[in-house]
Amino acid sequence: MSSGVVFSPYDYAVHADPYPVYARLRDEAPVYRNDELDFWALSRHQDVAALFRDNTRLSNANGVSLDPAAWGPYAHKTMSFLAMDDPRHNRLRSLVSRGFTPRRVRDLQPRILELARHHLRPALESGEFDFVADFAGKFPMDVISELMGVPEADRARLRELADTVMHREEGVTDVPQAAMEASLHLVGYYADMLAERRRERTDDLTSALLEAEVDGDRLNDEEIIAFLFLMVVAGNETTTKLLANAVYWAHRNPHEQAKPFADPARVTDWIEETLRYDTSSQMVARTATEDLLLHGTTVPAGSRVLLLIGAANRDPRAFDDADRYDLDRSTDTQIVSFGGGTHFCLGAHLARLEARIALTEFVELVKAYDVDTDRAQRVHSSNVRGFATLPVRVESR
Repeated sequence: MSSGVVFSPYDYAVHADPYPVYARLRDEAPVYRNDELDFWALSRHQDVAALFRDNTRLSNANGVSLDPAAWGPYAHKTMSFLAMDDPRHNRLRSLVSRGFTPRRVRDLQPRILELARHHLRPALESGEFDFVADFAGKFPMDVISELMGVPEADRARLRELADTVMHREEGVTDVPQAAMEASLHLVGYYADMLAERRRERTDDLTSALLEAEVDGDRLNDEEIIAFLFLMVVAGNETTTKLLANAVYWAHRNPHEQAKPFADPARVTDWIEETLRYDTSSQMVARTATEDLLLHGTTVPAGSRVLLLIGAANRDPRAFDDADRYDLDRSTDTQIVSFGGGTHFCLGAHLARLEARIALTEFVELVKAYDVDTDRAQRVHSSNVRGFATLPVRVESR
């Protein structure tokens, strides 16, 4: 182990508050080694940002999660192009981009607003509700299901399956049996839906992916299913956490909370500072393709390397007063919440759009709110940070 710091992404104490550990890693062990779990971790902003853009010395071919069942040469079967290097990555991403276009996302905007209102207004009427279970956990999954063409009757079940895929019990480093079974059910569902679209096209992303073509090259069924699976676990989960994290940290910082409630145009600042201060995706894994010399330490070729996004976003070397939640700060695109380089998150635009629509609706309908922090419960995941339960009391306008 490096220095006196001990860090494991499976530690429930880290899930509760990773930031003191991150601060020690940045200062005492910027190139950290965990022998037991066999990984290296990089925590400083300069290193994380640079290595996100370096797809020569770092490879995605074994996937982006340390979970044993999600790591290895077959990671692309569930993580799509996220678990590929160029030229395979570029080919698949180019094809997927033909279907998952900015215009398709833009055209969905009125429907995203409808879905936000559909879930938020009944919750607000009750005056007291679970922000995650009643809103943030439903809304992004419904947006993605709408995009893909999943019928409304099936969406609640798919949300449950997606949650089960991500959940981890304390001390469990491998993918639990329940998560594996849920993954198989999701893959099976999308395979059936894809077979239906092959017989008859509709106006949705699944049909668009079947039509996507670059120089005569098309996606096969396995590639489309892997991308749909990635959308559910990566796109749904992270946006759910972003929304709840924003509501939680604004509550904890009343002076900052007042800003978007006084001026809904400040919702964008609220989202960006939440993405920096307590981002949903805390870390991603890579494989070193050659020896890396960093801060006087050599990370050997073949090593598993964790890029600690959450630590980089709180690095005082990159952000003034980094541990202060401040909607007036200018992040100047320094945040690494969506990665960087060729693997920059394809869904970043959709995530920001969903968050802006949902939180703008929230500030326009709500006069004031309070979070029951004693009853709030965190999600236990090796790479995603956020709430499983966030009880709130609201006073509507």
